[in-house]
Amino acid sequence: MSQLSHNVFFTLKDQSEEKITGLVEACHKYLKDHPGVVFFAAGRLGEEFQRPVNDQAFQVALHVVFESKDAHDAYQTIEDHLTFIAENKENWEQVRVFDSYVTQ
Repeated sequence: MSQLSHNVFFTLKDQSEEKITGLVEACHKYLKDHPGVVFFAAGRLGEEFQRPVNDQAFQVALHVVFESKDAHDAYQTIEDHLTFIAENKENWEQVRVFDSYVTQ
C-alpha cells in the first residue's frame, strides 16, 4: 500500500527570524506525533541552495508522511491541526501543498 507524502511550503508576510523560528516551532508543537504519521520534519529554507531548479519562494517547509490517505484525512480535522492554522495563518502570504503517494 502506498503512503501519502504531505509537503507544505509557507511563504510568510513577516519574514523575520522570530516569525520563521516561531512557525517551525509551532509545526513541531502541533503537527507531529499523530496517529498514522510515519515521518515528520519541519524546518527553514536552505538559502545556500541556489541552483536554477531550487525554488526559494518560501521560508518554512513541513514534511509529513502518513501511512494512508485515511490517516491524512483524519489529521486534517484534528484539534491540533486546526489550532495550528488558527494561530499562524495571519502571517501566511502563500501556502503551497504538495500531496503525493510514495512507496519505499
